[in-house]
Amino acid sequence: MTTQNLLVELFVEELPPKALKKLGEAFSSVLADSLKSQGLAAADAAVTHFASPRRLAVHVTAVAAQAADKAVSQKLMPVAVGLDASGNATPALLKKLQALGADASAVVGLKRAPDGKAEALFFESTVKGATLTEGLQKALLDAIAKLPIPKVMTYQLESGCELPGWSSVSFVRPAHSLIALHGTDVVPVQALGLNAGNSTQGHRFEAAVSPVVIPDADGYAAILAMDGAVIASFADRRAEIVRQLAAAAAKVGGGCKPIDDDALLDEVTALVERPNVLICEFETQFLDVPQECLILTMKANQKYFPLLDATNKLTNKFLVVSNISPEDTSFVIGGNERVVRPRLADAKFFFDQDRKKTLASRVEGLGKVVYHNKLGTQGERVERVRAIAKAIAAQLGDATLVAQADQAAQLAKTDLVTDMVGEFPELQGIMGGYYALNDGLPEAVAHAIEDHYKPRFAGDTLPRNDVGVVVALADKLETLVGMFGIGNLPTGDKDPFALRRHALGVVRMLVETEIALDLNWIVAAGGRALDPIKVKWKPEEFEAFGYNIQQLKEFIYERLAGSLREQGYSAQEIDAVLALRPQRLGDVAKRLAAVRAFAVLPEAPALAAANKRVGNILKKVEGEVPTAINPTLLVEPAEIALADALKTVAPTADSAWAAGNYAGNLQALAALKAPVDAFFDGVMVNAEDPALKANRLGLLATLHAAMNRVADLSKLAA
Repeated sequence: MTTQNLLVELFVEELPPKALKKLGEAFSSVLADSLKSQGLAAADAAVTHFASPRRLAVHVTAVAAQAADKAVSQKLMPVAVGLDASGNATPALLKKLQALGADASAVVGLKRAPDGKAEALFFESTVKGATLTEGLQKALLDAIAKLPIPKVMTYQLESGCELPGWSSVSFVRPAHSLIALHGTDVVPVQALGLNAGNSTQGHRFEAAVSPVVIPDADGYAAILAMDGAVIASFADRRAEIVRQLAAAAAKVGGGCKPIDDDALLDEVTALVERPNVLICEFETQFLDVPQECLILTMKANQKYFPLLDATNKLTNKFLVVSNISPEDTSFVIGGNERVVRPRLADAKFFFDQDRKKTLASRVEGLGKVVYHNKLGTQGERVERVRAIAKAIAAQLGDATLVAQADQAAQLAKTDLVTDMVGEFPELQGIMGGYYALNDGLPEAVAHAIEDHYKPRFAGDTLPRNDVGVVVALADKLETLVGMFGIGNLPTGDKDPFALRRHALGVVRMLVETEIALDLNWIVAAGGRALDPIKVKWKPEEFEAFGYNIQQLKEFIYERLAGSLREQGYSAQEIDAVLALRPQRLGDVAKRLAAVRAFAVLPEAPALAAANKRVGNILKKVEGEVPTAINPTLLVEPAEIALADALKTVAPTADSAWAAGNYAGNLQALAALKAPVDAFFDGVMVNAEDPALKANRLGLLATLHAAMNRVADLSKLAA
């Protein structure tokens, strides 16, 4: 079967830049997968996707003009239903064959084969392979229909170009041409009111010819670059921008480098067809404004790349990725410098105005900002955060930590009512830190105000000092306890209050800083802070609070389990440790290491199995089983030996536990393997004598408690 390479391009008006990369990948993958599933392309066919501001395209290697015929075996019905006692076809069988386009003569060719407990009749036929025109038409329509487009446009087709039955069409942007080339041959497919051809448009201003004719599928990228002045590949265009940015930064000198921002790079790649990086600058007076403000306004509003010096300080130079390459670039550079100046002036104005009022003077304004109808205003929320922060600080430090944590918690949200954060919400916290330093507050308090949103995302840093950790914990706990308390739980992929992120932040701070606080205690502290607002709730809401808070604790453990899985711990190890619901999350890593070390001991499998058996026995006992053992009721040699072994092991295990040596605690248990095995071989736990039975259950309860201080070892049983 001869094959040729295939090219499909859809030329449209400017596509949404933030979605372009995904659109290009989806268009190519769906179209290629459809061709492969129809047998027109091999499973290992190379697929290359192209995406520029005005086109989506895909190149697929070794595509056949027609798919190979396929043998199909179709089950009809059981033999007993299809054939009568004489072996003749029943009316039901004839009707089924007729529906398949066959007549009674096909009966003799039917295949009989086992189907479960009975035999069935199978109709074997050959299905003719799809032609490329048929298959590509289906693949193209599938690719268009499955594009991840949140919102489509409906537009009228140009007069004279519409196909029969087409007058308007719905798509992400108006489409103007379609290319479908199999080698050098145009495949006559249609889409969005367009007939396929072999021509497209190049750069709006710099194309050498118009239209750009693509003579064959393999020449697409080269011809479009030469005649159309367009780099069609998203990846190639992105790499060229990176290269030019680095070259421009090197030209500026001084160890300068463009800001590292993959999202900005992707967006700019989606805005230009042939990049041309230019060096621009602004007045140095604007550098008095915090660099985060300037960087954000240049990135978000203008899509510029600010230049940082060798110490990561902002310079007054920035890089522009232009879509045109004129001989005289002064007009482009001057235009961009004029455009950015008012943006920076606005930032400077906001900064200067905000500093005229202290953060403390803005606290009252938070009382006018609604946080949630059941949880009150931001002012009330701040008081709850203060209460939690003071409680945590009192447990962890001295009066200085309590005072600084209280001050930082009181002022942490005040930048929400500043002009700068009103214009750039992304700067909340950051601006609060700057304004705190401007107000002469201690550096520890200013840093805590800046850091109290951390960690904001996976991989983000934690607050840099103890005050920041306390306030960040308090802030996240207030959100979690408040939202869970009123039943505002995340569902499925919906989490409008980012509760998963808040819970993971709590987990990270408790684990990575090894804070000596129990999870139950800090959640209870959060619950107590809600007391002033609870009185406003309906009785049923108040009653549901306790249940919801218990759900919150489980929610936090789920986030912890997910984090541990990402770190490479096995499900068995995690289940064993978290089954005990350890209160000090900072101990979890040491417990996991101990479990991992224990699991490789030769005695581990037998002890884990025995632990599971003991647990199952104790579960069946009504009421609580005391761990006290009466030595006079130990009559069997095996139970005497087990009790003696426990006495021997206990001091070593207890000493290791008290020292936080969890691995030593578990390893001490290895000596119990032989007496435990002997106990189950030679002792009947459910003795007829109630006193003997109770004593043996007490012995097992003592054993169970000793074995499960670090982790639930039964989770390690196969």
